[in-house]
Amino acid sequence: MPSRQGSGSGSGGNQSCCGGEGFCGFLFTVGLLVLIYWAIFQPHHIRATVDSTTLSNLTVSNSNASSVAEVSYNLAVNLNLYNPSVRVSIYYDTIDAKLRFRDAVLGPAANGTSPSEFYQRRKASDGVKLEFDYGRPGVGVSVDVAGELQKEMSSEAPVVRLELDVDVRVRYVFRIFKLRQKPRIWCSLSIPVKAEGPGPAVGGAVASDERCRVKY
Repeated sequence: MPSRQGSGSGSGGNQSCCGGEGFCGFLFTVGLLVLIYWAIFQPHHIRATVDSTTLSNLTVSNSNASSVAEVSYNLAVNLNLYNPSVRVSIYYDTIDAKLRFRDAVLGPAANGTSPSEFYQRRKASDGVKLEFDYGRPGVGVSVDVAGELQKEMSSEAPVVRLELDVDVRVRYVFRIFKLRQKPRIWCSLSIPVKAEGPGPAVGGAVASDERCRVKY
């Protein structure tokens, strides 16, 4: 009898440590999946660069009787997205872009994104064109923001500095494994501008190949 009690006590001790063989197997499986995720998905973040930017018809209308000014413009950005992975393909499900100046949103979203969704193979680059078409009526901004923008437009060597903010929904695909992610892309746009005619509108174009920041 005493020996049987001792054997039962030892068995109970093993179960309390690991919770049974089934639970130990579950922990092992979870750990293995975490290692697979880290080895396959984590090192393969997309890379983004701005190939070219074209700005036209940029004007600022500021009424003295109002605290809100209006910015009108047309902007086209050619964004290059690169998948550096040798094993993982990517589905781009949605691409939403905003344009900012000094934290003020100059465009709630791109009027056109081409393509709006696509499949990207391994070690491949694909171009996406983002178009912001905000001719009159333009976008309402504060008078302070409008004043800062006018300073850049009328300086001795005028350069307009904007920021492109892109939210992307992607699916990483490796055989039967799929992982959904929401990377965010920030691109700094520095565009030398000049007068486009006798009116106040300015515009300019630049081919930069500027690397963007990507955060997951």
